[in-house]
Amino acid sequence: MAAGDADTSVARDAVASLYQTYWYPLYAYVRRRGRSADDARDLVQAFFLSLLERRDFGRVSRDRGRFRAFLLASMKHFLANDLARRQTLKRGGGADLRELSFDHAEDRYAREPVESVTPEVLYERRWALTVIEQVLAALRQEWREQGREPLFDALRECLLGTPPSGGYAQTGQRLAMSEGAVKTAVHRLRRRFQAELLRQVGETVSSPDEAEDEVRRLIQALHA
Repeated sequence: MAAGDADTSVARDAVASLYQTYWYPLYAYVRRRGRSADDARDLVQAFFLSLLERRDFGRVSRDRGRFRAFLLASMKHFLANDLARRQTLKRGGGADLRELSFDHAEDRYAREPVESVTPEVLYERRWALTVIEQVLAALRQEWREQGREPLFDALRECLLGTPPSGGYAQTGQRLAMSEGAVKTAVHRLRRRFQAELLRQVGETVSSPDEAEDEVRRLIQALHA
């Protein structure tokens, strides 16, 4: 919503933030569509610049559905008009998105599954993983500020629903905690993970009621 404001530094910063967060799901989508690495890099950058230049974010509202779907539909439209929009990258609409680095984009793409999933399935899978990465980063920062980052690192794998490596007792010995204290910490971490996941997903859908459905969609995407 901030990205849709008038042409201000706040709007440009918001677009840059969206760009930094969600560029890779779109990059993977374009690559799976058969474009080269160089083309995918240029197209994704040009796509975000064109959204800013045409102020497309200004036409986005919470009652128009999921931001994930909006970006994908917009990218499909952009690719259909690729040749006519090549100059967008050169103009840039006053935005500065040069901080984004594609240095490791192909390394990441090379690790994508080789089975013949559609570009859309790959996009949703990478979107889901991107959201989870953002949630984990937020929780890590939260626990770091509380001086509990080592505990977060030790219990992070438990967010998948499995006990920590070696079991709760061994983890407790390593962290100088009782087994019960470790289990309590895991329970609290899972609750915070779920709450933060719903919060972040809630910012990309049209209403809070859709957040849980969107979370289910993202989980399904991870297993597609």
